[in-house]
Amino acid sequence: MHIRYIRASIVAAVLLCSSAATCAETSAPTLLDDGYRDMYNLQFAQAHQQFQQWERLHPQDPLGPVSDAAAYLYDEFDRLHVLEVELFVDDAKFENRAKLSANPQIKQAFETDLSQCETITGTILARDPGNADALFANALVQGLRGDYLALIEKRDVAALKFVKAGRTIAEKLLAAHPSYYDAYLAIGVENYLLSLKPAPVRWFLHMTGAQTDHAAGIEKLQITAEKGHYLLPYARLLLAVAALRDGNRDRSREILSGLAREFPNNHLYTVELAKLQH
Repeated sequence: MHIRYIRASIVAAVLLCSSAATCAETSAPTLLDDGYRDMYNLQFAQAHQQFQQWERLHPQDPLGPVSDAAAYLYDEFDRLHVLEVELFVDDAKFENRAKLSANPQIKQAFETDLSQCETITGTILARDPGNADALFANALVQGLRGDYLALIEKRDVAALKFVKAGRTIAEKLLAAHPSYYDAYLAIGVENYLLSLKPAPVRWFLHMTGAQTDHAAGIEKLQITAEKGHYLLPYARLLLAVAALRDGNRDRSREILSGLAREFPNNHLYTVELAKLQH
């Protein structure tokens, strides 16, 4: 059985304070801010420079290595043409997608970053189980591993356990820090995308502990799209996909136009916009 899956952390993002929106509005951009902007603009060499400089300045911060891992994965997605809207709108195309040829050096660097993050979060959570940044970093690790399994190796069922693990961690984080608006995306993605499966499959997924509530999925995506920080652009892309699936081409075009203006070097947005002109 193939599980339709795209995870919040494809573009994996991190929060640096308990209120992401407040932090973004009142603080000067950090190296992490700059790194994620470079990543969304598909400028991966610059993104790695920003993230790795952050790591050197903050060696005990797990958000550094997990962010660098996200840049490696997103680079692979771009190289392999994974992030195409039509892939997630056309069910048959998604189900029949081929297993991709990954770059082994990129995979090694990706795994090294994730392992480094887990080592740091393990130390932090041993003394402070409710540490928000460590919890969020752990949620991102789960999502990134799930992304790699599902969208590069086409191991959808194996990826599902990482989806559920990341969502569970995000729920724990949000229970204590509801203004971590980016974390709502983990819950929204699982609910929305798995809700698109046929009823018998949704029943099976529900029995395995997955969440498949369509309305809840859209609601959580909307929260991140309106109030998020690092993951806000990604939430908007997913809402563009949802609008297109619902036949609302105007809404999808509106969202993609905004993304294209904000990230002019990202060809994904302009390519998908061109398709909507026909």
